[in-house]
Amino acid sequence: MATPASKTSKRKWPVIVLLVLTLLLLLFVIRQLDRTPRTDDAYVYADTIDMVPEVSGRIIDLPVRDNQAVRQGDLLFQIDPRPFQDALTRSRASLVALDRQIELTQRTVNAQQYNAESVRAAVERARAAASQASDTLHRMEPLLSKGFVSAEDIDHARTAQRSTQAELNAAQLQAQQAAAAVSGVDALVAQRAVVMAEISIAELNLEFATVRAPFDGRIASLTTSTGQYASALKPIFTLIDTRRWYVVANFRETELKGIRPGTPATVYLMSDTSRRFQGTVDSISYGVAPSEGGLALPGGLPHVQRTINWVHVSQRFPVKIRIDDPDPNLFRVGTSAVALLHPERRNDGERH
Repeated sequence: MATPASKTSKRKWPVIVLLVLTLLLLLFVIRQLDRTPRTDDAYVYADTIDMVPEVSGRIIDLPVRDNQAVRQGDLLFQIDPRPFQDALTRSRASLVALDRQIELTQRTVNAQQYNAESVRAAVERARAAASQASDTLHRMEPLLSKGFVSAEDIDHARTAQRSTQAELNAAQLQAQQAAAAVSGVDALVAQRAVVMAEISIAELNLEFATVRAPFDGRIASLTTSTGQYASALKPIFTLIDTRRWYVVANFRETELKGIRPGTPATVYLMSDTSRRFQGTVDSISYGVAPSEGGLALPGGLPHVQRTINWVHVSQRFPVKIRIDDPDPNLFRVGTSAVALLHPERRNDGERH
């Protein structure tokens, strides 16, 4: 007959075995979590841009609808191009008129230059005549005392010398006036450069009136229609870049050891937990906004909410995972996800 002590001992064995199994399972789970970090604090992300017109005007064509997929080069919207076409036509007409004006002005300038050259030649002739008259007077004056020339001849020579000198002075003044009268086309050429700049701006504005998709993507937040007046630099809608999809997973700082860009990852979405997607770590955030007091960091840093405020818990840092082969029907910006990282796979690959 079994004693009470033996019965108590038999009842303890299952409890001890259960505790041992629980401890082993706990150790196994901890080891797996250490080897394969996992988090359900994750969401789908893709790059986005705001589609804003560079010019203001009335939307005359809007061939896309909200949530529509578009290809690179597809027409997104068209702003009425007539004001910009008119500005371009006017600038081109101004350029033609200015070129004609420059041509006519250049002819006048050429005539002024020819006149100035002619007057300079007249100055040289007057200078030569004045020099000859002065030389003649100087040669005749010594001959007067010897009786070879009369006083009347000397008077005539002096009169000729004064006359030719006066003609030289008059020719020099005319040369100065002719030189001053010579204008140029520099101001018109500078004005032509301004008109050319206006033409370039008009051509650019005309090009800006037609907005096309810069990449493959999907329309989001479209809340307007044809006929709406679009203001420059005011978004019309958002374009999601569907060429690359990411999952941003917030991992505890204690789990970041061994995680590097290129670390393999497995991801599944809460919208369809039966699908598994493979990816690699693209980058790891180097800063988050602290939830407690301290240094004031830039407001652009990501803010990751801590779930327990009365216990010192590990900070979480966003890890950006690029998905290798995303399903375009499942991946939506903001979709909840679960991410598992495999640091050992990367390390094994490196050893090979």
